[in-house]
Amino acid sequence: YSWDWGNPSWIPSKVNLEAYKELLNIGSSLKDVPESVQLLLNESGDLSAAQKKAIISKYQNTGDVFPFLKYFANSLMVAFLASFISVCLAILGAYSFSRLKFKGRSVVQRGVLFVYMFGGILLLIPLYRIFAASGLLTTPGGTMASLVLIYVVQTLPVSLYMLGNYFRTIPYSIEEAAMIEGLSRFGTIIRIIIPLSISAIITVFIYCFMIAWNEYMFASIFLKSYKGLYTLPIGLKTLFVSKNAIWDRIMAASMLTAVPVMILFMSIQKNLTGGLAEGGVKE
Repeated sequence: YSWDWGNPSWIPSKVNLEAYKELLNIGSSLKDVPESVQLLLNESGDLSAAQKKAIISKYQNTGDVFPFLKYFANSLMVAFLASFISVCLAILGAYSFSRLKFKGRSVVQRGVLFVYMFGGILLLIPLYRIFAASGLLTTPGGTMASLVLIYVVQTLPVSLYMLGNYFRTIPYSIEEAAMIEGLSRFGTIIRIIIPLSISAIITVFIYCFMIAWNEYMFASIFLKSYKGLYTLPIGLKTLFVSKNAIWDRIMAASMLTAVPVMILFMSIQKNLTGGLAEGGVKE
């Protein structure tokens, strides 16, 4: 970005599209190559195109420091898996809290949110030692699985709370009618509860996705030995390679990091306005 410092609103006067192209691996950028070197290469007739390309490749570009597409794929995989698992478990758990009667239900239901009494920094070292002792952190796959499991644990309590409250708004007479027709308890969840709660489920999924997508603390510790598994929040830090940070690349990467969540929200916002249960029962 090129900022107009004379404008008190700080509105960018120019957008550096080359930064976005380089991060997305669309074409190439010579911005990191000194102008003197570019001039010498252009005027030199003794060097072949392959030799010029080899010389230019010696200069470190943003793709070497910050492989955006790789970090993007890592973040997408971790966030999607954690959100999907959390929502699936929350549907079953929230249904049991809202419909089934068993001893200690109220205690368990209220105790679910107790995990948020402890900050993540207090759990960081114990969790790391547990996963390290289990041997999961010795392999890239085990490390990613550990990170996904941590994100599931972080998002599951509030997912249970949100879906449980929503399931209670669905008239029980709908389930009774389905069971009379021969549906099992699990079949009722699949064919009745989930379709009527799609708006709440989508809301919870977006919430879980945003938490996993933006999480930095656990990822920075668990992935420190595997640079190829870095997620976007950790990868952004690698652009601060010196006191002369690559600010146009940093700003472009930050904007692109926010795009998936924005697209996800805008594409399904019509489902967030309310549930589909209204009018489901004929009075």
